[in-house]
Amino acid sequence: MDWSTGKSVRAREQPLKIISSDSKGQLHLLMVNEGTAELQLVASWPAHHFEAWIAAFNYWQTELVYSGGDDCLLRGWDTRMLGTPVFTSKRHCMGVCSIQSSPHQEHILATGSYDEHVLLWDTRNIRQPLADVPVQGGVWRLKWHPVHHHLLLAACMHNGFKILNCQKAIEEKQDITVLTSHEMPNSLVYGADWSWLFHSMKPTPTWFFDQNDMGVKAADHSSLKVTEEPPIHSQEQTMDRQVEGPANAHTRAELKASLLPLTEDMKNSKDCSSSSVKTRDLSHCSGGQSFDNSLLATCSFYDHVLHLWKWETNQARTLCSGTGCDLGSADH
Repeated sequence: MDWSTGKSVRAREQPLKIISSDSKGQLHLLMVNEGTAELQLVASWPAHHFEAWIAAFNYWQTELVYSGGDDCLLRGWDTRMLGTPVFTSKRHCMGVCSIQSSPHQEHILATGSYDEHVLLWDTRNIRQPLADVPVQGGVWRLKWHPVHHHLLLAACMHNGFKILNCQKAIEEKQDITVLTSHEMPNSLVYGADWSWLFHSMKPTPTWFFDQNDMGVKAADHSSLKVTEEPPIHSQEQTMDRQVEGPANAHTRAELKASLLPLTEDMKNSKDCSSSSVKTRDLSHCSGGQSFDNSLLATCSFYDHVLHLWKWETNQARTLCSGTGCDLGSADH
């Protein structure tokens, strides 16, 4: 299911719509009456021969929708002329189960499949993807970062989740970089999404990811921290999980420290628990400095756990150290 309001700015005359898919391979377009909070079914149509795993809007032209199914097909539809797809791609070799249009850049589309690949597309040329990155797990969910336009979060089932940098793929047709990878043993990560809590402020326009800084040295510049108390029986597993990257510079002790869950004292402390304090502290880092302190959540099968993570860059910590910024780390 997807809402038509994926972009941060919605045109006043743009109607509020929902697109959904079902196990019979059909898509359903609904209109939302915002005054009465009622749903109106606009159209239903057969889209795939087997289960339709995913349906998503083109956030820039909400008359266009995309769908992916267990028949290995990625399809585009114009809801003004239903019956025949605008395009059909067979580029994925297994079921297509995740799609998201970029809310930041027109024509950019990300798709994922049970074939364990994330593909990046320019929708003006759907014959060949801009980039193809293997992620060693079925890609059940893809989510663009709410502020940093090139970051893509991928839920990769048995291979945990990954944060991808798509900047050079979009701008220079180079490879997608895996910034951070985190495995979760004995579970399947089906859901992942970024938090929008800290992103009501204007985005920093000068943020960018340098291949020599964030890409090659991802293990030096990023860390994941569990910000919720895991079940007692899984706490040691959580501490032993590793953050992977192109360069594995962390020692085992450092990795354990970076993944320790917040204690009750930390949860109750003013610096770590108050969103108003964090928002105020974040404001000190304005003026074009590179800063990120992103929250993301994942949910997994088998262990029935919803995890909340904090993803930081040490580069941001260094830039803000002399400006009074409090990053609210879980390891201090």
